[in-house]
Amino acid sequence: MINIINNAIKFTEKGRISTRITQQGEQVLIAVRDTGIGIPPDQLETVFQEFIQVDISSTRKAGGTGLGLPISRRLVEMHGGRLWVESTGVDGEGSTFFVELPLEAKLTQPAEKTEK
Repeated sequence: MINIINNAIKFTEKGRISTRITQQGEQVLIAVRDTGIGIPPDQLETVFQEFIQVDISSTRKAGGTGLGLPISRRLVEMHGGRLWVESTGVDGEGSTFFVELPLEAKLTQPAEKTEK
């Protein structure tokens, strides 16, 4: 959540950022919405690829390595959830990142037994 909110701050020069949390049955849905620069619709999945950023120009304002969202998605998936983004790509309309997690913790891989 820290990475997603930090990205919203980083890419919203003016406007607002809001969070919404709702329970949907056995799931919780967290939405982080900003009024920043947005993400072109054809780049929505690209932002979840390692070392990839939408703006690769030499004049880009935002720094970073392109690892935050891929790591965040993997962590959410490890808890049995999903992470995705919706955006029109229009500057000022921003993006909304969604995190859906089960209310009850689930292991997606069996924990390794350690002997002492």
